[in-house]
Amino acid sequence: MTKKSFGNFQIQKSNAQKKEEFRQEKKKARADKNEYFAKKKAEERSLRPQATRAQKKDDGYVAKAQTPAEPITFKRENTNGEMPLNKYLAHCGVCSRREAAEVIKTGTVLVNGKVINEPGHKVTDKDEVKVNGKKISIQKELVYILLNKPKDYITTSEDPQGRRTIMDLMRGVSTNRIYPVGRLDRNTTGVLLLTNDGELTQKLSHPSFQVKKVYEVTLDKPLEKKDFEKLLNGVTLEDGFIAPDALGYADPKNKKIVGIEIHSGRNRIVRRMFESLGYDVKGLDRVLFANLTKKNVDRGKWRYLNEKEVRLLKFLNKSFVKKKEETKGKNRDEE
Repeated sequence: MTKKSFGNFQIQKSNAQKKEEFRQEKKKARADKNEYFAKKKAEERSLRPQATRAQKKDDGYVAKAQTPAEPITFKRENTNGEMPLNKYLAHCGVCSRREAAEVIKTGTVLVNGKVINEPGHKVTDKDEVKVNGKKISIQKELVYILLNKPKDYITTSEDPQGRRTIMDLMRGVSTNRIYPVGRLDRNTTGVLLLTNDGELTQKLSHPSFQVKKVYEVTLDKPLEKKDFEKLLNGVTLEDGFIAPDALGYADPKNKKIVGIEIHSGRNRIVRRMFESLGYDVKGLDRVLFANLTKKNVDRGKWRYLNEKEVRLLKFLNKSFVKKKEETKGKNRDEE
């Protein structure tokens, strides 16, 4: 574990580090104070002279109306040729590729008028595919959105019980259906990626890519040293052994708040790890997912990813997976 790969969480600090941290905090406080007063002055200036100028036509001044951010979309690569039906559904924005396999097995998918129950059934863009009686087609425009999820929202597009879903926060997204990459519990907050790119969703959800996730965990009581060591070495849950990639206290003076880095996508895995040692998780906030953070995105707000971010996601851990596959192939040859 290195400080660089684990953000602000660290296990212990030397006296020199504490002094430097104190100096930096004072420096930041001064900068924040100066920024606050500068902002106030700028607001006062903007309210007085600009309003006056906007009323004077002969000044040639025209007040510009604020417009919402334009959607940033990306062209999908050529999808001609055959592909598995579950992949086709994902490309159409119905759901993720993994979820599409379950949808197909329910018998609600028709291909050229016939019910198909096999996720691997080959189709092309010339076939007529319907889901629950609605014709679908491959989405040519791809969109990628980062949401800072608040509490009390379900990570689904619809909820039979009428509870609030993350799609209630996505008003203003002028695109075809999008869906979340993975899930966050109702009371878990933080970084959530939404897209209509089924191929990327499949990649980021697959364990082999070891997508990094960092959470800030607030416990009901301080995490004791012996339990810290147990957790760091790994614990055995009902669905198998699990160990974090990194673990640390956010603040040595408040050991109720812990940072944990993990790449497992198992259900409620972070909560279950702490619960197995007798701790109740009072708050769980995902601060990083696949190198994406919630910086400059307020709780309950969202933004489009830029081209650089999308490119990094598509090549995330690609060399690692390739090396892993080459190692497996070499081992098979040796056998």
